[in-house]
Amino acid sequence: MSTAAAPVRQLDAHTVGELRRAAEKILTEFGTSATSRPLLERVAQQAGEFSQTLRHHCRPVDTADGLFVLRGLEIDDEAVGPTPADWASAGGSGALHDIELLLLATAMGTPLAWEGQQDGRFVHNIVPSPGHETEQTGASSTVLLSPHTEDAFHPGRAHLLMLGCMRNHDSIATTAASIRRVRLSDEDIDLLTRPAVPILPDDAYADAQGYAAEAPPPVPALYASDEGMTLRFDPAYTPLEGADEEYRAAYGRLEAELSRQSVAVSLSPGEVLVVDNDLVVHGRVPFAPRYDGTDRWLKRASVRIPGRLTRPPAEAREHGYGQAALEARAA
Repeated sequence: MSTAAAPVRQLDAHTVGELRRAAEKILTEFGTSATSRPLLERVAQQAGEFSQTLRHHCRPVDTADGLFVLRGLEIDDEAVGPTPADWASAGGSGALHDIELLLLATAMGTPLAWEGQQDGRFVHNIVPSPGHETEQTGASSTVLLSPHTEDAFHPGRAHLLMLGCMRNHDSIATTAASIRRVRLSDEDIDLLTRPAVPILPDDAYADAQGYAAEAPPPVPALYASDEGMTLRFDPAYTPLEGADEEYRAAYGRLEAELSRQSVAVSLSPGEVLVVDNDLVVHGRVPFAPRYDGTDRWLKRASVRIPGRLTRPPAEAREHGYGQAALEARAA
């Protein structure tokens, strides 16, 4: 599916200018987009002053697709410089766009970061990295990134995932599939709403993978919330061998249905894909990286929505494999 077929929210020139001026003001004041409490407080202040028009574009996902594309931001391909070789060397690359994404995230909810990922930054750089080509992480390239819930192993995972496109010369697609579009039998739903097997930390969380203080908790793949069916899904890190044959068969049918309903969203620079992380699994098609400074480059932000009740209450008792989620809260 192209972005033209996805739900699109088009920003007009005035609104784009409003967002850019707010980001420029913050970048001028701090000289960096690196996370700090004063910077986060200024972001919250600026986002609180947004116009009603910009706030309307940041309203919740409101279709069964579980996603939308925010379109119209300005990206100068030459000015942003080469695609970083990896997240650790990105430094301040695209700092203005870090702040723009953080402002949008703050307008949508509460931005989220992780102590154990990308140095606790609230905006991540997603680029192909040498030596990580075949991993099931955002740094991979030559393999299909399996459809998954972002940070599915953790009870404090984001409600919204934002992917802002800096560069995508090869039109590499993000895949997405909504649980609200699948067809499953009542029997399969009954099985999959039971906590049968755990979801383990992915390769981006090396410390969490070594967590041994408590056993991995089994979690349900589906949950019937008051708002409708939601899911928590990451087959690449789900040890299905620990489930019985009946559960494995139902899980396989869920996986097949998500594949059948999957759409492809090829982002262009200046577009931001916003995904409801409780409704939609996302992934990425394989591609051949060049490592010449022109590869696909996304910015990623995660958002919690305070008070949202779309997850089983039992999640509150999970240990999260020792990983601490950090919220961008103003003092």
